[in-house]
Amino acid sequence: MVFVLGSGSPRRLELLKQIGVTPDFIRSPDIDEAPRAGELPRSYCSRIALEKLISVETDTDCVVLCADTTVAVGRRILGKPTNAAEAETFLRLMSGRRHRVITAVAVRGRDQIWSKDVVSSVKMKVLSGREIDSYLALNDWQGKAGGYGIQGPASAFIPWIKGSFTGIVGLPLAETARLLETAGMKIWK
Repeated sequence: MVFVLGSGSPRRLELLKQIGVTPDFIRSPDIDEAPRAGELPRSYCSRIALEKLISVETDTDCVVLCADTTVAVGRRILGKPTNAAEAETFLRLMSGRRHRVITAVAVRGRDQIWSKDVVSSVKMKVLSGREIDSYLALNDWQGKAGGYGIQGPASAFIPWIKGSFTGIVGLPLAETARLLETAGMKIWK
């Protein structure tokens, strides 16, 4: 069975390796990820994962996996910041507060689509101006929803989580393994 990862995220590739899955091909979908007016974070994230999945063209005998991760403060969606100033705005908004990290996974195989979203709660400590400036200077915020990655230097900002750590990183492994097995893939080959 041919497995296609519809994501250019190095974090998702590493996470899949943890469950013994290596894609035969990697195809990064190119879609418009702008939220629709009034769209809620969870439905937005699920819609984007599904749109990514639909946009990846493959043969019919392939299993394709796409995912999307979104950070939400209340109803506000914090996507990938376009610059350091936006990343700073996101960090200041989350400083001292809880926020949600939503990762939606969509899998296509055998002419069917399966999907699952996982919501985790994350508490960020109160950040000083020095901490924010130092973190921004590392450029670790680039390409990460909410402007931070829990698996890197920003882990020092996170004293508490409730939910899936791998979901916060970008791919909830328990749910992903189940979806891939449902699509006919063998995990832990």
